[in-house]
Amino acid sequence: HLARSPSERAHPSVIQSRFQVDLVAEAAGATEDKSPSSDASTTVPPNEAKGRFRVNFADPSEAGSAASPDGAQAEGLQNGDTVMSETSLHSSTGGQHHYHYDTHTNTYYLRTFGHNTIDAVPNIDFYRQTAAPLGEKLIRPTLSELHDELDKEPFEDGFANGDELTPAEEAAAKEAAESKGVVKFGWVKGVLVRCMLNIWGVMLFIRMSWIVGQAGIALSCLIVGMATVVTTITGLSTSAIATNGFVRGGGAYYLISRSLGPEFGGSIGLIFAFANAVAVAMYVVGFAETVVELLAGVDAIMTDEINDIRIIGTITVILLLGISLAGMEWEAKAQIFLLIVLITAICNYFIGSFIPLESKKSMGFFGYDGSIMWENMGPDFRGETFFSVFAIFFPAATGILAGANISGDLADPQLAIPRGTLLAILITGIVYLGVAVSTGSCIVRDASGVLNDTITQAVGNCSDAACGLGFDFSSCKSANDCNYGLHNDFQVMSLVSGFGPIISAGIFSATLSSALASLVSAPKVFQALCKDNIYPGLSMFAKGYGKNNEPLKGYILTFVIALAFILIAELNIIAPIISNFFLASYALINFSVFHASLANSPGWRPSFKYYNMWISLAGAILCCVVMFVINWWAALLTNVIVLGLFIYVSYKKPDVNWGSSTQALTYHQALTHTLHLSGVEDHIKNFRPQCLVMTGYPNSRPAIIDLVHTFTKNVGLMICGHIRTGYRRPNFKELATDQARYQRWLLKNECKAFYTPVFAEDMRQGTQYLLQAAGLGRLKPNTLVLGFKNDWRDGDMMNVETYISMIHDAFDSQFGAVILRLKEGLDVSHIQGQDELLSSQEKSSGMKDVIVSIDTSKDSDADSSKPSSKATSLQNSPSPTVPLNVSDQRLLEASQQFQKKQGKGTVDVWWLFDDGGLTLLIPYLLTNKKRWKDCKIRVFIGGKINRIDHDRRAMATLLSKFRIDFSDITVLGDINTKPKKEHVSAFEEMIEPYRLKEDDMEQEAAERLKDSEPWRITDNELELYRAKTNRQIRLNELLKEHSSTANLIVMSLPLARKGAVSSALYMAWLEGLSKDLPPMLLVRGNHQSVLTFYS
Repeated sequence: HLARSPSERAHPSVIQSRFQVDLVAEAAGATEDKSPSSDASTTVPPNEAKGRFRVNFADPSEAGSAASPDGAQAEGLQNGDTVMSETSLHSSTGGQHHYHYDTHTNTYYLRTFGHNTIDAVPNIDFYRQTAAPLGEKLIRPTLSELHDELDKEPFEDGFANGDELTPAEEAAAKEAAESKGVVKFGWVKGVLVRCMLNIWGVMLFIRMSWIVGQAGIALSCLIVGMATVVTTITGLSTSAIATNGFVRGGGAYYLISRSLGPEFGGSIGLIFAFANAVAVAMYVVGFAETVVELLAGVDAIMTDEINDIRIIGTITVILLLGISLAGMEWEAKAQIFLLIVLITAICNYFIGSFIPLESKKSMGFFGYDGSIMWENMGPDFRGETFFSVFAIFFPAATGILAGANISGDLADPQLAIPRGTLLAILITGIVYLGVAVSTGSCIVRDASGVLNDTITQAVGNCSDAACGLGFDFSSCKSANDCNYGLHNDFQVMSLVSGFGPIISAGIFSATLSSALASLVSAPKVFQALCKDNIYPGLSMFAKGYGKNNEPLKGYILTFVIALAFILIAELNIIAPIISNFFLASYALINFSVFHASLANSPGWRPSFKYYNMWISLAGAILCCVVMFVINWWAALLTNVIVLGLFIYVSYKKPDVNWGSSTQALTYHQALTHTLHLSGVEDHIKNFRPQCLVMTGYPNSRPAIIDLVHTFTKNVGLMICGHIRTGYRRPNFKELATDQARYQRWLLKNECKAFYTPVFAEDMRQGTQYLLQAAGLGRLKPNTLVLGFKNDWRDGDMMNVETYISMIHDAFDSQFGAVILRLKEGLDVSHIQGQDELLSSQEKSSGMKDVIVSIDTSKDSDADSSKPSSKATSLQNSPSPTVPLNVSDQRLLEASQQFQKKQGKGTVDVWWLFDDGGLTLLIPYLLTNKKRWKDCKIRVFIGGKINRIDHDRRAMATLLSKFRIDFSDITVLGDINTKPKKEHVSAFEEMIEPYRLKEDDMEQEAAERLKDSEPWRITDNELELYRAKTNRQIRLNELLKEHSSTANLIVMSLPLARKGAVSSALYMAWLEGLSKDLPPMLLVRGNHQSVLTFYS
């Protein structure tokens, strides 16, 4: 019933995708073999893409496979009723498949409970990220698909237009086939083995006994305990982060960057990868040293010691590189083998410690004995301190992130990382403690190794434990040349063990395994860092090869770094720096758990529950303390490097958004502070102008935004209001995208403001909405800023009525009002090239937006955006720039005048009426800013001719009490003089068309006319306000006389009584007062004091 005829199916359907317009031939067989990446798409001209076609699965032969996306055959379907269209968005997601259920045909999506509904039931595939490695991403039906009226064109968002049809099973099968070859590890092989190998390093066999000799059993246990506490806390934190969502490759870097954001993640990622690379060198040199010692024992040294270390180290690291390049599976096999050797060696030591031999007694090994244990209990530091010994031991405890670093190669990182890491810390900690206690209990600190140092006669001065066991090593003790014992023989463990060479094998195994683990960790972390493109120059290292996505280039780089450090061949220089790098990463992992818990974000819900934010914070502080304890200069160096990288990444602002806890905390703080602020009463000293600026689209009136932003930046709130009128049916979705887009535009132009658009019947209603609802708590606007309506005489006078009502509404809401007038006008949205500015910026951020440029035929500054049918032109490509006419050229120059530095000019303040001080505060704030700081404030006030000096002194006193600098004060005694005749007649002429002239008509007719055209000026009011009218004309004369060269004039806005003064007369006053002058701000506060001279 739905099946089309073959000819119809073979006809090319034109499908309009959101990103590209493809012409896809849907031949009956083409659905099977074509993969999205290989589709031969030819672009068609946009006009052919008008009609949208939906391609339906309706071939009876395919009904079984194509019926529903997950292949489950739905109940009650005959020949393929489920209609599914699918799209692959090439450009954004690299050919991932998205499924859409076609809702607007006669068949419905019957899968949900078998009912007739297209609402989808909860499904994991809806929540996948687009680039999910695990499975397909499905797209749930959008709200508008479920909620909009059916007569609207379906899929208006331009999402669901299929590029091509591949049944879901086929894609899933391909996915499964691809993932078969990938090696994934469980928690034992992947994490536990790795961590144990990495933690048990050379220290266990070569340095542990020496540490016991220096610090004694008790302090050695304390040292091990302290190190374990640091690593355990970090292990818990790692587990918490690793179980909070799906972990990809990149280990420590991934954990830190996804929870603290790219700045910390980027700086630590680089350092951590580098530390791992250098650690390879450290372990390999440790290995080479042991080999060289063995060679020296049989006199087989090739050149000299240091060069031998270099030769052996180089050969070793090449072999290790070979193993790791052979792939993760080989590397894991090598790890298992090394672990077996290592465990054998440890068992070998413990077995040997129970078999005391006479021949070994002279070397200080007597078997377990209480007196030896007691003697070795306390410390005996020789040239060391507790902390220096701790510093030597601590690197042996690092390595707990070895499992997390290959998080991308784990089958289930969320389970494996906590279980493996914590168990490894426990086991290794116990073994370290066991070795400390057992070496301290059966070996004395000093022994000569000479067999006949037995006690000959009972001498009173021999008091140590060896005496009780029949040996007297006091001779070599006093001469300080004993060669054996805990203090002197690093190889004492192989002496004790059942079979010496096994210990050497254990040393080899410990060093090589740690080297191997680091050699694998470093490139993996580095690859993850490069994939995120935080440091743009490093993207070449992001490419992986083979089915396991191995970072071959990263391996080579690690190899080069390791080789360079092997050639140094001096461990004591490298070791502290590495420990510090690791500790810095640990500190940040701990800190990110604390930070995420503090931010209290709903997205922070790890399934691993045994963590505590305060313990994590303590862990972070401990790590920092340990850094400085181990080596203060290395710690400083590490901090400087981290800080440097942090600043670099913050400055670069990579274009990533990972929902980090930094964002969550910012929100949390903003919310708490805003609430806290609401509980604080306002105080005059803290008054800030918080402006609601009626800008329309923010890029359409640059001058008003620049000026207001100059005095509100970092001082007060600025909201760009935009009233959108003239819509029959408001499109709220478009409003939301515009809101986001213009907010981005403001941020890009470094304008600290909020963009708030509203839909309204007319400008007045919209202004009322904004005056009432804009802002939040104390962050509410208190001043309305408007552009002057330059074109008030050209259009419908009702617009003037609306405009003046907006000013009245502001005063009714106890707002101050500010009107900016430039003689050229403010609105530049009709000028070609203005909106390209926006579109080019948008394109750079990867957004494809259609810019609506509004060609309002007149320069209307109040009524910004009524997209009339002729005016709205859709511009997708920058149109050819037309040479501007003179007035537009002037307008553009004027609109940018507040962006540049104002030279040595003046800001003239005509403070004629006391409005609480806003008229004075705004110029003060302006001249405080860098651009205006060369401008002097000149104050003009009205006064009586006979007391000009007195008025000037009074004003000077007031200003100095307000601590406002001014260059001079002019008292105008001649404000009330009659204006020039020609100016008065010009004014009369201007208002002539708007008069009611009620004396010349019937009263009834006059009332009717006044009702239908409320803006008309009655003769009565004209007489009543004659003096006020003259004053405005006179003030304009004075302004031209005194302030024609000012950079900005700030003047008291004349008030008009509501209902008494008609809007045409008020508009005429403002026009008469401000025409033909430099930029002018008419200001009227709400008559509450905003300045005070009390401290």
